[in-house]
Amino acid sequence: MYKHVALLVRKEGMSHDEFVEYWQTNHTEIAREIEGVAKYATVLPVNSEAAEFDGLAELYFEDLDALHDALGSEGSRDYDPAKGKAKEAREDVDNFLAIEERPRFIGEVVTQKDEVGGETDGLYKHSAFLVRKEGMSHDEFVDHWQNNHTPIAREIEGVVKYDTVLPTDPENAEFDGIAELYFEDLDALHDALGSEGSRDYDPAKGKAKEAREDVDNFLAIEERPRFIGEETVQKDETRD
Repeated sequence: MYKHVALLVRKEGMSHDEFVEYWQTNHTEIAREIEGVAKYATVLPVNSEAAEFDGLAELYFEDLDALHDALGSEGSRDYDPAKGKAKEAREDVDNFLAIEERPRFIGEVVTQKDEVGGETDGLYKHSAFLVRKEGMSHDEFVDHWQNNHTPIAREIEGVVKYDTVLPTDPENAEFDGIAELYFEDLDALHDALGSEGSRDYDPAKGKAKEAREDVDNFLAIEERPRFIGEETVQKDETRD
């Protein structure tokens, strides 16, 4: 499965609540009908005052060509689809997004753990947008992440689903990958991974502590945005 993740920033002069109202009521109705979309999820911050972004929009496609046809290539924060609902959605984003401040990421999803059968609606999610440490190549980063760090992270207490997302075009991607940890309970998430307000965190016990100690081996932690939110599945044809 391929995925387009947009890290949303509201336009100047709009409050977070106004942004959410427009996004969920107006734009989502268009976005869920974009051609080729197999699953569409929105993620709202649990603490909007501390969050680095106003939300995440995640569009899943079975086919990478369909994703690029709808949403453009990896290399631009903006895109210019010529037809269909994707064109309508692009025209609408100017009503509520600061498009030039909105990072985007296109990648392939690898499910590392799943105790919920793919049902993510209503779960709390910690998304870490990963940047490799200085002096490390992308391939070296991926090797450590997938082979050393991921076996630790999938055992973090409270995690019910764990996905890693690898860029389809690393040279043009804004991040080296995304790590997505899902929890059924927000307290469990905060206990494992810290609160919203810091890019870093300092867990005191268990696998979360071990994972935190390992990130210094491959991440530029201060350059790694993180986002804690509640996921709402707006469309899902992958489970039909």
